[in-house]
Amino acid sequence: MLGHWISGAEAAGIGSRTAPVYDPALGVVTKQVALASQDDVDAAVASAKAAFPAWAETPLARRTAILFRFRELLNERKGELAEIITAEHGKVLDDALGEIARGQEVVEFACGLGQHLKGDHSSQVSTGVDVHSVPSPLGVVGIISPFNFPAMVPMWFFPIAIAAGNAVILKPSEKDPSAANWLAALWQEAGLPDGIFTVLHGDKVAVDGLLTHPDVEAISFVGSTPIAKYVYETGTAHGKRVQALGGAKNHMLVLPDADLDLVADSAINAGFGSAGERCMAISVIVAVGDVADSLLPKITERMAGLRVGDGRRGCDMGPLVTQQHRDKVAGYIDTAIADGASVVVDGRGIEVDGAADGFWLGPTLIDRVPTTSAVYREEIFGPVLSIVRVDTFDDGVELINTGAFGNGTAIFTNDGGAARRFQRDIQVGMVGVNVPIPVPVATFSFGGWKASLFGDSRAHGAEGVRFFTRLKVITTRWLDPSHGGINLGFPTTD
Repeated sequence: MLGHWISGAEAAGIGSRTAPVYDPALGVVTKQVALASQDDVDAAVASAKAAFPAWAETPLARRTAILFRFRELLNERKGELAEIITAEHGKVLDDALGEIARGQEVVEFACGLGQHLKGDHSSQVSTGVDVHSVPSPLGVVGIISPFNFPAMVPMWFFPIAIAAGNAVILKPSEKDPSAANWLAALWQEAGLPDGIFTVLHGDKVAVDGLLTHPDVEAISFVGSTPIAKYVYETGTAHGKRVQALGGAKNHMLVLPDADLDLVADSAINAGFGSAGERCMAISVIVAVGDVADSLLPKITERMAGLRVGDGRRGCDMGPLVTQQHRDKVAGYIDTAIADGASVVVDGRGIEVDGAADGFWLGPTLIDRVPTTSAVYREEIFGPVLSIVRVDTFDDGVELINTGAFGNGTAIFTNDGGAARRFQRDIQVGMVGVNVPIPVPVATFSFGGWKASLFGDSRAHGAEGVRFFTRLKVITTRWLDPSHGGINLGFPTTD
């Protein structure tokens, strides 16, 4: 059984509940993971709280040295972590290595956090008075991460939180929990003091325990929009800082002048990479005019060459994470047919390079999807790519802007004026121009608009630093040696 990681060691925990962990490519249970009780939550928080003061007082140079060591160890052993991710999530090894690489960008950003942990100073704001600000860590912070990126999403948060002097409790998804323990052991080898990185496995009991615990100062969350809203409302109601990143329905607007080979390649990568189980996946192609007629054959040709199967066999796309999720995603294909859409490529019953009991669904392409259909409106989180046809550029922009989500979007065109207008008018947090998945590098911040983000704090970059620190403003007055008397009044500028 996989236990929690508390005070520098794996612990079975106080609670007796467990959950099965599957290998999605085989369809078999490989282990059980402990599910935290409230007592386990209390023990994890107590350990982190006890470790925090000494870590907060550790010189920044020493904290940074541990981060550099963690970075080097991660780079040396990322293949081990990728195998763990593939075995429990199902994504192919290349995708797993890709998510580690994107997460490591934030580790590298945090290695230079000294450039961002600097306050401001104003001299002589009043007679003999100076003012300066000092960024300070928060204390114990919680991270609640989703199943689709068991390494990258936690790494959006914990490198910055730890570098800033906080103690972190990570609650990973119970569907693929082993990556979190592997990272905890790596932190220990890098020299991080026990209690500064804690792993608490569990379900809603663990989530609610972190959201309501009086000694947890902040929560970072990534997941579906309904749960993000719940996390934000519950956490803030209990006095916590919360950054809650929700779901998405990302569009790719294709103009008639676009390079259709680039569009087709991008649609394949952004629509079916990681089996579509990512919040930045492109799930809707908005085709302007009759461009879809020329684009469809190019996409279907590329889809025919995709090899679906076990991610350890050099395949292009793996299974979905659970049988239940596979069945839910497949159900959208039936919905599309019922709503009058045209299924161009049906991923059900596809021949795969993998075990018969794996949770398989092949890449699926659906044309002429009505915007009233659930296939268009809802986040599918699977390898289903829809095409919606519009008459004009303005129709496409309006369609995207009226959607409930605002995470990522892209435009494909060779018209600089159209691209410029698109990026100014579109109501979405992350925009790509001839780039299908506009995930920003770690020096910028990640986050969407509307129902894709709750609160006003985005992940990593400058906003991540601000989230994991709070300012202390200090006003000082040192009397000049020539001072000759007591003045009980307010300072003046005279």
